[in-house]
Amino acid sequence: MSNPTKATSLQTYHMLVFRKALHPEFFGIEGRNRIRHEDYEAESWIFRGGHSLRFQHNGLCVVEVVLEAVEQIPDRGLVATLPCAGERDHEERFGEQLVYMTTMQTETLSDHLYIGTYKEMLQHSRDSDSLVSMWTDEYGKPNLSVLDVQATRSELHLQGYHLRSDCGLVLRTQSMFQIVREPEGKKKAGAKPSRVSRGDDLD
Repeated sequence: MSNPTKATSLQTYHMLVFRKALHPEFFGIEGRNRIRHEDYEAESWIFRGGHSLRFQHNGLCVVEVVLEAVEQIPDRGLVATLPCAGERDHEERFGEQLVYMTTMQTETLSDHLYIGTYKEMLQHSRDSDSLVSMWTDEYGKPNLSVLDVQATRSELHLQGYHLRSDCGLVLRTQSMFQIVREPEGKKKAGAKPSRVSRGDDLD
């Protein structure tokens, strides 16, 4: 007999883009990371089956959320709702100084390929010191969420990976927050970004 929830994750995953911060009470956060920079600040959260990243620059706030249960999230400040099925690209400009771009791709794998991909992504998360959430479902099968964030002076890149055993789903997202710089003569000298690791004081 087939698993009655076989297509659940594939059908329900969405990416949401907001222009305002979201309260952490909407997520069962298992790990977080903050990056402070002279020109921007970002905080990322990982939780079971999803992730969120908040990017703030010069009074602007943009939040990316990937999760299943979109109905639990209020729609105030919502800019885009993107179903995570197949391949999709999206670009949004916020004011004159901030560009947000994202691309996503989904695959449904056989059990054998899913387990191989799971092991590969688990090793990648350890090598890259990514945020990770791991759990087993009611059938004892492994699930994994990974969020890898890299910062430069004017860009923030994030890669999200969500592996769900109920349908062999592998969801990959790649996003970028890019600050549009003023002409060279008007720039201020920038400082290197600093990374606050998981568990550090976020105050």
